[in-house]
Amino acid sequence: MATKMAIESVESGFGGIGGTWNRFTQFLTDVRSEMRKVVTPSREEVKVTTTVVVVTVFVFGVYFMVADWVFRVGVDRLLNKLGGMQ
Repeated sequence: MATKMAIESVESGFGGIGGTWNRFTQFLTDVRSEMRKVVTPSREEVKVTTTVVVVTVFVFGVYFMVADWVFRVGVDRLLNKLGGMQ
């Protein structure tokens, strides 16, 4: 497909209305062909993937909460040791 488009653009002289129109119609043909391959997920697949996303967000939220707490405690202790916080 890319080779075909390259040959068409060389034959059309790298531009012009004809070359642009040919590229546009080829693009639309490719879009139509790809859209035919799209499959709508089932209700069960949507439920499962939504559950995975919600659980993952929760796990990462807890992880970042713990990491934030660890860094906050570490910085507070370091500043207290250096006499920066009274």
